[in-house]
Amino acid sequence: MNKKMKSYKSFTALVIVWTMLGAGHVSAQNDSIHVKAYAAMDDKGVQVPYEYNRRPVGDHDVLADILYCGICHSDVHEAFNDWDYTVYPNVSGHEMVGRVAQVGKDVTRFKVGDYIGIGAVQASCMKCPQCKADNEQYCTHEGGTGFGDVTSTCGFSDKMVVDEHFGITIPKDAPVEKLGPVMCAGITVYSPLKAANIKSGDKVAVAGFGGPGHLAVRYSLAFGAEVTVFDRTEEKRALASELGAAGYVNVNNPEEMEGLQGKFDYILTTIPTRYDPVQYMNMLKLGGELIIVGLPATSEAPDININAIPFGTRISKSLMGGIAETQEAMDFSIKHGIYPMVEVIPVQRMNEAFQNVKEGKVHFRYVVDMQTLNQ
Repeated sequence: MNKKMKSYKSFTALVIVWTMLGAGHVSAQNDSIHVKAYAAMDDKGVQVPYEYNRRPVGDHDVLADILYCGICHSDVHEAFNDWDYTVYPNVSGHEMVGRVAQVGKDVTRFKVGDYIGIGAVQASCMKCPQCKADNEQYCTHEGGTGFGDVTSTCGFSDKMVVDEHFGITIPKDAPVEKLGPVMCAGITVYSPLKAANIKSGDKVAVAGFGGPGHLAVRYSLAFGAEVTVFDRTEEKRALASELGAAGYVNVNNPEEMEGLQGKFDYILTTIPTRYDPVQYMNMLKLGGELIIVGLPATSEAPDININAIPFGTRISKSLMGGIAETQEAMDFSIKHGIYPMVEVIPVQRMNEAFQNVKEGKVHFRYVVDMQTLNQ
C-alpha cells in the first residue's frame, strides 16, 4: 500500500473502509454492474452526475437498489478533501438503505425483495484479531488490499454490491427513509455510550446537537441518564427540551458556561469544527470521561495542552462500531422508536444540502431519495 493509500486508511475514522481484492468470491460468469451516481470531481466539492461500473455480484454478494442515503458531515469533509486524502472522482455516502435485487448463490441472510442497510464498514479481511472480535471497523490487515469499485463509500448512487456479512437486516415494516443515519450517526454514538455502561442517575453531556448529537441525547436517555446539550445557537434549545434534555447550554453565552466544573460523568463530543477539549474536560467529575466521535477538518483540528487536562479524568476516541454492534443499534432503535429527524430531498438538491451541512443549517439529517436519480 503506497503512502497515499495509507493516509487514506488512517483518516477513515468516520466513513471510509477499504474493500478487499476478491471480496465476495466473484464468479466469472457474472457481469459488472453499471451504476448512476453523484460525485465530486475535485476539491471544490460540487456534486455532479457520474456513471461507472461496480464489480460483478459474487457468490457471497448482495446487489441492492439504493432507496435512501443520508448525508453525513464526513461526506462533506470528504468531498472538499478536508482530511487531505480524497481521491477523485469521489462518490461518498455511507448511510444506505436499499432493496435487494440479486443475491449470490451462497447468500443465506438476504433474499430478493428484502430491505438491507449498508454503512461505512463495507469490507474487511475477516481474519485479523479485530475482525474476529467483531470490530471490523478496526481491521488491521494491510497486505493485498484495494478500494474495490471506486475510492469511496459510494452511497450516492443507484446500486450497491456488498458481501452479505456487511449488510444490516431491516424489517419490512420499518420507516426505511429514517434508518440510513442509524448506521453512521447512530452507531457512532451508540457504541461508545454503551461501552461507557451509562446507567440511571449518570449525568451525560452531549456537545454538538446535530445528526449524531440528537441521537446521542435519545440513546443516553434510553440508558437512564440525565442529559445536558451544548451547542452554539439558540434555535435548538426548545427542541433539546422536547427530546428530554434536562439542560441546554449555548456556548456563545459566557454566563451559561459558568458553574459547570465537575458536573458530568461523561461528555460526548460530536463537534466537527475547532473547539477546546480541555474546556469540556474541566466539566467532568473525578473519574469522568470525554468521548470524542466528531473529527474536524485537518486545518481545524484542536490542540490539547496535556498540562491543562484535569487530573483524574479520561479521554477516549471512538470509531463507529462493528457489524454485529451496528445490527444491535438498528434493532435497539427500532424497538425503542429512536429515529433520526430527517428531511428527505431529491438528489438534485445535494449541493444545497452539502452547503447547509457545512454551515450547520440542518435539523438534523438530510436523506437523499436516490430513486430521484432517474428523474
